[in-house]
Amino acid sequence: MTMMKSLFALHLLLWLPQHITSFCSRPVHNDCRKTSPSSPVEFLSHSRTIPTALSAQTVSEQEAKKGIDKVVAALRKDKVANAELGKLEKVNNVLGYGTPSLNSLAVRFNASFRKGGAGLSSIPLPFGLGQSNVAEGRGTMVGQVKATVDLTSGKVTSCSVFRDLGYGRAFNLKV
Repeated sequence: MTMMKSLFALHLLLWLPQHITSFCSRPVHNDCRKTSPSSPVEFLSHSRTIPTALSAQTVSEQEAKKGIDKVVAALRKDKVANAELGKLEKVNNVLGYGTPSLNSLAVRFNASFRKGGAGLSSIPLPFGLGQSNVAEGRGTMVGQVKATVDLTSGKVTSCSVFRDLGYGRAFNLKV
């Protein structure tokens, strides 16, 4: 079987340079169709297309932090989000940011949400002094937040929180 694969690869390497010149699209060199390339590498250098210039808008890290702060403030202010997800405690890590379209900032980050309830551990204190008030971490959920912020107005245009990395339910913020 491996012998057959290697024979096919050899046949393809010998056949490709001779018959591929008809597939050149928008060649960089004018002589692409006139001469047959002698190797696949030479063919690839002959058939490069001219790259098109895209107008890309760059965003700085400070602008991304401001956008994340606006999303966090919107999630903390919304009563439905607090009831369903819990109070947003902190941003754990920023996964990415960028500008998918003109004048819009897309951010993605992980955030910790805590539902109501004490969540205190029952660690007994020495000498019969009762129990400690150390937070144990119960009721904490880490969700992935994906949001879009308008760069000109600074308003959150869309926001969704994925609870189980997108496999479970998602919460969409009404904006």
